[in-house]
Amino acid sequence: MQASSLLQLALMGVLVAILPLSMVWMSADANKFRKLVWVAVFLTFDLIVFGGFTRLTDSGLGCPDWPGCYGMANPFLAHEQIAAAEALMPTGPVTVAKAWIEMIHRYLAMGIGVIIMALLFTSIRQWRKTHMQAFKPGIPLALFVFVCIQGAFGAWTVTLKLQPAIVTIHLLLGMGLLAMLAWLGGREDYLMHPPAPSGNVQAAVNGQGSAAGEGSKAGTNAALRGIRMLALLAAVVVTVQIALGGWVSTNYATLACDEFPLCDGYVVPPMDFEHGFHLWRELGKTAAGHYLPFSALVAIHWVHRNFAIVVVAVLGLLVWRAWRHAYLARHARWLALVLLLQLLTGIATVYLDFPLAIAVMHNAGAALLVLLVTMLNYRVKYQIEVNGTT
Repeated sequence: MQASSLLQLALMGVLVAILPLSMVWMSADANKFRKLVWVAVFLTFDLIVFGGFTRLTDSGLGCPDWPGCYGMANPFLAHEQIAAAEALMPTGPVTVAKAWIEMIHRYLAMGIGVIIMALLFTSIRQWRKTHMQAFKPGIPLALFVFVCIQGAFGAWTVTLKLQPAIVTIHLLLGMGLLAMLAWLGGREDYLMHPPAPSGNVQAAVNGQGSAAGEGSKAGTNAALRGIRMLALLAAVVVTVQIALGGWVSTNYATLACDEFPLCDGYVVPPMDFEHGFHLWRELGKTAAGHYLPFSALVAIHWVHRNFAIVVVAVLGLLVWRAWRHAYLARHARWLALVLLLQLLTGIATVYLDFPLAIAVMHNAGAALLVLLVTMLNYRVKYQIEVNGTT
């Protein structure tokens, strides 16, 4: 790819980032760093949803090279090559529409990369000036490294022709980036508005003495530690389920079971786990290079569907425990709502033969679960810290 095209791509990433950066800079918010973090969270969520749309519309190879499109900075400049590929194979992976979908996804990813560089630059600069905890650069530096790794997997997604393991890791890294940004946003929120101690405050409201207050605080902390363990477990099971869902999507196994709750008329259908869960192989092929048998796709779909029971059990228990704590109740309600919607969109995807809008909503629901579970984790962590310092 020519240097001029690379420069145009870099400028496109800067242009995508200019609007949100300008909005943050011109805002009346005194803590612009915190605002920029949450803008990055919003845009990363959008990137994950649009990435799901890119994958579900089979646009991942809309431009079969990287980082440009046939060596050009945009599909306009590569129109001749794209038109020739589309004429040769009208329903193939390269069409004008798919090329634009893929490049818009890349432009948005580059814009987020610029915003994360701005976060890192701001945190280092302010840390050197003030040494305030809000600007401690450890997480922004980790974010910068993480987004570089994510970019590398984005490149391999194209150059390795949508190899399922690479595409699934790319999805998990995107979710990890979202979780890290949300955690950084939680840190900024906590430092700006620390939560009140929960146990001894409640005792004071009830008119109890100091000894009762200490007992109340100890009991509250014990309950919070239990919730924290559940929240960490929830993060693990959500990650596993997203990996399984990514494996379903990248192997095009969504409709391998076309009914619910049965799968092809069986509770436990005939399945080929060996080929279905062999990780390093080409798309649609076994490790030996043969076409992937349908029973392998059934195994992939069935495991994802049934692991959802584990997710519902763990997140349901977390919601029940967190709902009883005033500081966590609002997040628990949102988590319950998103979990319910995620179940409904997953079932609807099967019943309605994979409508694109519902499939994209299901992908967005997974990202929302990551956000909410991360936010619940940091709120529990910080509440325990506050209680421990009083």
